Amino acid sequence: MNDGRLLTAMVTPFNDKGEVCFERTTAIVEHLIENKTEGLVVAGTTGESPTLSNAEKLKLFEQVVKITDGRVPVIAGTGSNNTKSTIEFSKETEALGVDGIMIVAPYYSKPNQSGLYQHFKTIAENIKLPIMIYNIPGRSSVNITPDTIIELSKIDNITSVKEASGSLDQMAEIIAQTADDFVLYSGDDGLTLPALSIGGQGVVSVASHLVGGHMSKMIEAFLAGDHRGAAKDHLTMLPLMRAIFAAPSPVPVKTLLNQNGVEAGGVRLPMLPLNEDEHASLNKVYEIYLQKVK
Repeated sequence: MNDGRLLTAMVTPFNDKGEVCFERTTAIVEHLIENKTEGLVVAGTTGESPTLSNAEKLKLFEQVVKITDGRVPVIAGTGSNNTKSTIEFSKETEALGVDGIMIVAPYYSKPNQSGLYQHFKTIAENIKLPIMIYNIPGRSSVNITPDTIIELSKIDNITSVKEASGSLDQMAEIIAQTADDFVLYSGDDGLTLPALSIGGQGVVSVASHLVGGHMSKMIEAFLAGDHRGAAKDHLTMLPLMRAIFAAPSPVPVKTLLNQNGVEAGGVRLPMLPLNEDEHASLNKVYEIYLQKVK
């Protein structure tokens, strides 16, 4: 599960009635694989997981596993702030043939570090699949500290972390003090190159829906020692990476996918479509990016 450098946190496409659309799911999966995605994270934040029922998630996992047919690993977002429910749902997911699961830090409850450790440890003891920890303090209101992640990394089937704290210092501490077979992915597109430079594995990306080929090129350049070329690619993409998070995600990325003929549909409440000013601002940044890469 840890071989890929460029993983995508996939949007969940809806039809005109706001229902999960499996035909559009197929098209998006093929689009992402064609554009260099090496793994799919399904029903995470970008997939609007808080608005999906467990039944919808299970159907979505099953569909993505079927479409990918082993071409890239499928990592299912099954975490919640209820340890028992997470275990039960993860076991249901396990039976569908996914390659791993991603467990978000328990949101709202704000457990202490001991509670966080026991949450992840208990889940790991009750399932067989590899686990990716998802640390995103801006959404969960709790930061899993490096010390806690380092201790969790010693559990056999906890194999990676999606680190979205935005702190390179935190990333560096985790990388330095965990075994080589435990890997760190940046949870922020704009920190992909900096994370690689300190030994990170890669990124769980949103921008790869739009610039996957360019991101793959940047990663390849860095790994080949062309740091100047990688930096140029990074700086070219950075304004667009910022723009797709200027409004609540995944609204901007879905907007641009739809404009580019990759039908993602709308978003579910409490998300709303971009207003006129937001849409104009996003399009301006996107047009500048396209001009630069011509």
